[in-house]
Amino acid sequence: MTTLHRAAGERFTLHLTLNGQRRSGEAEPRMLLCDFLRHELQAFGVHVGCEHGVCGACTVLLDGRAVRSCTQYAAQADGADIVTVEGLAEPGTLNEVQRAFAKHHALQCGFCTPGILCSVTHFLRDTPAPDEQQVRDMLSGHICRCTGYAPIVAAVLEAATAIRKGS
Repeated sequence: MTTLHRAAGERFTLHLTLNGQRRSGEAEPRMLLCDFLRHELQAFGVHVGCEHGVCGACTVLLDGRAVRSCTQYAAQADGADIVTVEGLAEPGTLNEVQRAFAKHHALQCGFCTPGILCSVTHFLRDTPAPDEQQVRDMLSGHICRCTGYAPIVAAVLEAATAIRKGS
């Protein structure tokens, strides 16, 4: 990653890979990654909730790790590989996690869902056979005011089983 020292208001060009595509955009030194993704690269699946890293709505995969994009400067992502909810599956398809969320009605308003899907993707890669408590611990970093979490937990557990079985 590049360290950039620029005057306030001065813009620079960032180069990164977004959902498998090389992309570039202009940013000011203190622009947050969530704002860069939404406003410069039109990745509107990145939702901005609390702007303090608490709610998890802005979670993306940055070089394979789930991160809160509201706590990262865009400059920190120069040269990075970023996956947003738009890149979790091939266009027009759903991955196992997304299918399980739909089946279990694990979303209602959908505002928190993109961030949760990115976190679950990272979580299941590192924890392929989680138990309910592990899923709940992972979800504790996300605020959802609609679902009560029970359908999300069920969806994550079902997706984990499906991924392990290779369906």
